[in-house]
Amino acid sequence: MKRVKKFIYQRSTSCYTQQCCVPLCHASAKYNSVVSFFSFPSDQQIRHRWLVAIRRDDLEIKKSARVCSRHFPKGDIRKPKSEKGRPLLKPGSVPVLFEWNNYSLAPPRSSFWEGESRPPEEETAVPDLRDILAEHDYSVPYDPALVDEENTTVQELDGNWIEKFGIHKFASSDKDIRFFTRFASFDLLMRFWALIEPALPFMAKFRLAQGGMLNEGSSDGRALHPIEECFMFLNYLALGSELQDLADRYRVHQATVCRVIISWSNFLYTILGSVRIWIPQEQIQKHMPAVFEDYSDTTVILTCSELMCQTPSLPILPREVISQYVSHATLKGLIGLAPHGAVTFVSELYTGLIIDKQIVRESGLRSLLKPEMAVMVDKDFIIDDILPCRIYRPAFLFEKSQTSASDLRVHVERSIRRVKERKLFESEFPIHLFGSINQIYTVACLLVNYENGPFVESMSEEDNLDDKLSLQASVLEA
Repeated sequence: MKRVKKFIYQRSTSCYTQQCCVPLCHASAKYNSVVSFFSFPSDQQIRHRWLVAIRRDDLEIKKSARVCSRHFPKGDIRKPKSEKGRPLLKPGSVPVLFEWNNYSLAPPRSSFWEGESRPPEEETAVPDLRDILAEHDYSVPYDPALVDEENTTVQELDGNWIEKFGIHKFASSDKDIRFFTRFASFDLLMRFWALIEPALPFMAKFRLAQGGMLNEGSSDGRALHPIEECFMFLNYLALGSELQDLADRYRVHQATVCRVIISWSNFLYTILGSVRIWIPQEQIQKHMPAVFEDYSDTTVILTCSELMCQTPSLPILPREVISQYVSHATLKGLIGLAPHGAVTFVSELYTGLIIDKQIVRESGLRSLLKPEMAVMVDKDFIIDDILPCRIYRPAFLFEKSQTSASDLRVHVERSIRRVKERKLFESEFPIHLFGSINQIYTVACLLVNYENGPFVESMSEEDNLDDKLSLQASVLEA
């Protein structure tokens, strides 16, 4: 059946001739004065869609290349504002009407349900479109500034009450507090908070100064309450959580989690680092556990710890960070513990290839030891020729094959486990926190002195608070 022409050919009086470049289209300005011609758009993506639509992918577009108005729906063409004006296309319009589709668009395909009769439905209230969009906003790009706004403690969702994650959720459970922070109880955690809280205004000013916003009267712009930030930081140390996991738990942006970790590691590094942790020999003798009867002059128990680090994508000095013992990028540090379990020495971190002897030599520990003192080390800790004091290396202490349950061995292993039980020492350290890795590592070790009660029965709670009181004095004088 022959198709009926939708327009009549008319000869134009214009001397300028325009020709449609669409295949099988013979429209020309010489004979069709009622047809408009449109040049190709300058936008590369839309221009490519035009070429695909007219099936001319290999067309070399020149200034004279045109597509006539017959190939566009009427809704895509804007009428001229004046009699002498010419029609224009709406932005983003693409030709869709051609000879091969009979200059018409196919009707929309009916759904499966439209082909079957359905029983009449009862009239129901039409839900508000805003409520529907609120439940399906996963495709909407987020704004970090809005994500960081502090939500209410309790939110109502579909009639169910959901409690926000935070310290208030576990205040009544010492077991949960122990799991999430390594503090033995909520009471001990609150005592520690009371010690550092007076210095919080100084941390706020430091944070603002970092961003170049330090001016009088400005707010610190926190997304969380300070105690919630502290709880998040303790979660990171205790569980070695991924930053994205913490961001999801606290409903903040991942960049906020990173900022909180860096800020609190620097803050606690300054506060806890101002307290002298090296205990005089007479104080150590005063609280010497009974299991050290044969090693009564022991001043410190030395052990090394390693942190696994995210391997850089670029080979930046790989030999200096790859450990000899594990095929992984690592950093190594030296930790000293008093016989009664307190952390008395923490070195800075060194690259994974460094040997234990070199760490002891560079850490500054030798200047604290005297000839009448003694240190206890592992059997593989060969430092006899560099220390000025006696060295104990009990054969039964670190031999895992020994079956005898020595009280001394159990005591030492418990002391070391209090430091290394944090999942931070087992998880991979993210590369974008490398700038604060020494502070984070040091704070993780020093917090052991505040997380538990007296480690031995001979040490009273008042004696255990001596160092904490000195911490409080240094905070108030800051």
